[in-house]
Amino acid sequence: MMLDKIAAMPDGAIAAGRFILRPVRRSDAGLFAMYAGDKRVAESTRSIPHPLPPGAAEAFVARATLQGGDEDVWVMDGSATGLAEVLGVISLKRMDETRYDRGQSEIGYWVAPAFWNAGFASEAVRALVEANPQKNRTIFAEVFQDNAGSARVLTNAGFQYLGDAETFSVARNARVPTWTYIRKLD
Repeated sequence: MMLDKIAAMPDGAIAAGRFILRPVRRSDAGLFAMYAGDKRVAESTRSIPHPLPPGAAEAFVARATLQGGDEDVWVMDGSATGLAEVLGVISLKRMDETRYDRGQSEIGYWVAPAFWNAGFASEAVRALVEANPQKNRTIFAEVFQDNAGSARVLTNAGFQYLGDAETFSVARNARVPTWTYIRKLD
């Protein structure tokens, strides 16, 4: 029953349709290493290197579980509904310095290739925006221009195209053209 699943949600978890967004656990490191170590995942991000160095997943878990950081990270966990325990990751990174809190964050996410084209990223983005755990007024997003699927995820979640830019991708070892999006929550 859905009420049982909601009652059993861990602290800091957010209901997201077929799965929950829950805080990162140390036990996630192995699956993070397997999924983020996939070249297709790494090359769709700015910061994941490829090949993934030893200890990188554990270091990510350590940063993600650190209290008071500038980024909040959730795991897309489908285990309560018979899906995989780790489908992907979604985060909100604060863009403001503490003394200039304008309520702005940047959303980022990746989904493991085995779960691509199943709508998980869309569900996660919609759920996180709706929950607005950081009480943001504005959320920004950036996707590589060769990742039209990720752009659709954002536009389907109410993000508006803001403009073109570029950013450095560690896995690609190159600057990559991007599309920038904005979602106002006021």
